[in-house]
Amino acid sequence: MLITDRSQLPKQLYLAEQVRALDRCAIEEHGIPGLTLMERAGDAAFDLLQKRWPQAGSITLLCGIGNNGGDGFVVARRALQAGLSVRLLQLGDGSKRRGDALASAEKFRQTGGQITPYNGFDFDTDLIVDGLLGTGLERPVTGAWLDAIRAANQHPAPILSLDIPSGLHSDTGAIMGDAIVAAATLSFIGLKQGMFTGEGPACCGAIALDDLDVPATAYEPVPANARLLQWSGYREHLKPRARTLHKGKCGHLLLVGGDKGFLGAIRMAGEAAARTGAGLVTIATRSEHAALIVSQRPELMCHGIEQPRDLLPLIARADAVAIGPGLGQASWGQGMLRQVLQSDRPLVMDADALNLLAQEPERRDDWVLTPHPGEAARLLDGSVAQVQADRFRAVSRLQQRYGGVVLLKGAGTLISSGADVPIGLCCEGNPGMASGGMGDMLTGVIGGLMVQGEPIGIAAEMGACLHGAAADLAAKDGERGMMATDLLMPIRHLMNPELV
Repeated sequence: MLITDRSQLPKQLYLAEQVRALDRCAIEEHGIPGLTLMERAGDAAFDLLQKRWPQAGSITLLCGIGNNGGDGFVVARRALQAGLSVRLLQLGDGSKRRGDALASAEKFRQTGGQITPYNGFDFDTDLIVDGLLGTGLERPVTGAWLDAIRAANQHPAPILSLDIPSGLHSDTGAIMGDAIVAAATLSFIGLKQGMFTGEGPACCGAIALDDLDVPATAYEPVPANARLLQWSGYREHLKPRARTLHKGKCGHLLLVGGDKGFLGAIRMAGEAAARTGAGLVTIATRSEHAALIVSQRPELMCHGIEQPRDLLPLIARADAVAIGPGLGQASWGQGMLRQVLQSDRPLVMDADALNLLAQEPERRDDWVLTPHPGEAARLLDGSVAQVQADRFRAVSRLQQRYGGVVLLKGAGTLISSGADVPIGLCCEGNPGMASGGMGDMLTGVIGGLMVQGEPIGIAAEMGACLHGAAADLAAKDGERGMMATDLLMPIRHLMNPELV
């Protein structure tokens, strides 16, 4: 069944090897010939092609010699039969083609198709179909393959990738030398986790899936490696409030931060927590900032705190503590963090709280850490490049080292709650979020959900999705120029689904 609506995509995300296991199960256990699966893949791709680009009269296919290329040959044959102008360019030694891919190529020839060795793009075409490499890529693309990827990307025609954009690592979302930048990608049998994080979102375009009619029972022995998270999946957590509810039953969040010169960060975090529905929000900040915040947002209870011990009565009244926005790494921030870490309240740790934690690591089970890749690199004593090369590995290592729940921010935010729970991947959000203060808002959102009774793992997942979905609503006025505070009213809107 072909699924093109992103909201209807299944939640299971797989490693390449897991999808190969599903493919083997379909063939060996359920008696579906491999060539039949290839025919179904090519048929689904051609159907999608016609729906998305109905005016395309000429298509060019880039095909390798493996099964990904075999899928491309089916698309080419269907296009010929439909009367389209078809040019098929082959990369690799065609004499090495075997099995189902060879059979598919022969069917294309028998239909009158011609196979031309790739020698660059010096012609016009309405559409390019990428059937070069598929999911088996484990080393950087070089030679003619690299040239073909770059030439396709430079061509004005849109690109449809089969299964995954060539050059994109299906498990990590890393680019292996270079990668196709597709307008759309049709994945087969199961969604590959690398399509949704790292460079995956930039390469895949609109993502669709066809399960090739593989029986549901074939999926049972292969547990997914990760889960796709969307805001729509959390609506059940938002029951209408009881008519007798009061602020004391909606949770009390303490936020700590805002050293000199960093007033805005802690204020934004506090407003985000309030808009998420926290009953009471207290801010502990520098004395010179407290009156300013109250004058601008009187609903936030602000205390000027200069000595760590003065935090104790505030912590005692709070249900959870969020620390980090505008905290700084000077002596004031260090003292605040030490005091908070001595408490027994569940925590949200962000920004400089994480940078200070990297200097003196410790582990606990009742916190949510929310690093961006730079902070994650410091927490792991590594580099940003290492984090981004395999974000799944990075978030797992962070959780193993520091405990609790770790949320690794970025395109395709990842949430790890430990080895017993598949990693969650939030696919909400957009590039408009590349502006200052977005992380502070997320800290407040997660803290606000925690004090309303959500377990820390759910609060992290739900918070990431709420944050991203609010940004998607705000982006209706344009991605460029979006500011963090533009998310405040969309957050309130989404937290009241009965009004939608």
